[in-house]
Amino acid sequence: MRVLHVHNFYQLPGGEDQCFATTGTMLENYGHEVIRFTLRNDVIADLGRLAAARKAVWNGSVYTELRQLIRTVRPDVAHFENTFPLVSPSAYYACQREEVPVVQMLHNFRIICPSAILYRDGGLCEECVGKRVAWPAILHRCYRNSRLGSLAVTTMLAVHSAARTWNRQIDAYIALNSFARAKFIEAGLDAEKIHVNPNFLSSAPDPGNGAGGYALFAGRLSSEKGIKTLLAAWNELAKDIPLKIVGDGPEADKVAEAVARGPGIEWLGWRPIEEVIQLTGLAKFLVLPSACYENFSRSLLESFAKGTPVIASKLGSMQVIVDHRRTGLLFQPNDPADLVRQVRWLLGSPAVYAKMRWAARLEFERHYTAQASHERLLRIYGAARARMQQTTRHEPSAAPPRQRQLHG
Repeated sequence: MRVLHVHNFYQLPGGEDQCFATTGTMLENYGHEVIRFTLRNDVIADLGRLAAARKAVWNGSVYTELRQLIRTVRPDVAHFENTFPLVSPSAYYACQREEVPVVQMLHNFRIICPSAILYRDGGLCEECVGKRVAWPAILHRCYRNSRLGSLAVTTMLAVHSAARTWNRQIDAYIALNSFARAKFIEAGLDAEKIHVNPNFLSSAPDPGNGAGGYALFAGRLSSEKGIKTLLAAWNELAKDIPLKIVGDGPEADKVAEAVARGPGIEWLGWRPIEEVIQLTGLAKFLVLPSACYENFSRSLLESFAKGTPVIASKLGSMQVIVDHRRTGLLFQPNDPADLVRQVRWLLGSPAVYAKMRWAARLEFERHYTAQASHERLLRIYGAARARMQQTTRHEPSAAPPRQRQLHG
């Protein structure tokens, strides 16, 4: 199969960039031809904010360039990781004009929430879900704490909501878990188009044994990741089990203060992925105290791969991925006392813990390997091609939104 793989790189590397790399390589390893089309947000500074905002709504040069590329390489399917902001939804229209089925990954909640994480001011927020115009995001400066930036994202979403881009121009969506799928359906996406294919690891590491005897947190040190809950719990748990924290972010000062108050917490800062995976295998368990819904935490995936149980917030994707008392434990979100109770229960249940390590690894082998992902992906590509052919037979290809509508 020939796959056109489209991605807009962010200025700071992140999980979506990593998924773009691993998915493309995985497809090639299984014998598919991958044609990559990418843009990078580094050029935004040269464009200026207004020009970048216009391109986020409709990038005419991408529309033209992508049509030309498609005519040259004739892909069987177009697989999109991220279009925001510079690739823009114009790329979908280019593919549909050339009768190439479109598959869009749902790595985050961007098309229903300008901030992309359904979280604001220390708590969950769904004010914009289902709204044709996400005006609360402008009021609250949800995109990078900028009213102008929030206006730009909201305008893009409103224009393409009005044009029905999300339901007309995309043949299949890929959600990373059943919770996210349900949330997008609630927001108005066509349920029949949304498939589930979780993240995967390119290769299976050897299982760990938890011999390090510590708890581990690995991730961004920010409010939505539940750092406050984590540190409050370890005020009580420091004598029960030490905690290692890997990562950096805006709440790093709070972590530093907790470390300075006494033993029990070790902050390792940023570490290479290979070292993080090794630390995960030696950990007694991983703690995932997020206050946001998450989508599919990579640290959770790596933890299952190493056979390390996960203690996570009973919230969003975490509550459908972690099987309570089988592959880990769930605690009430934003509740340090319940996190303490769950940790102490696990430490006092060695027989259950041993079974959890085995079950976590088995969960990885069944659902999160490259082979499992490839098999699901081919089925999704097939569904996208069938839907495009059906649409082409019964409806003319939708024209791009009118320029005056796009540019106001």
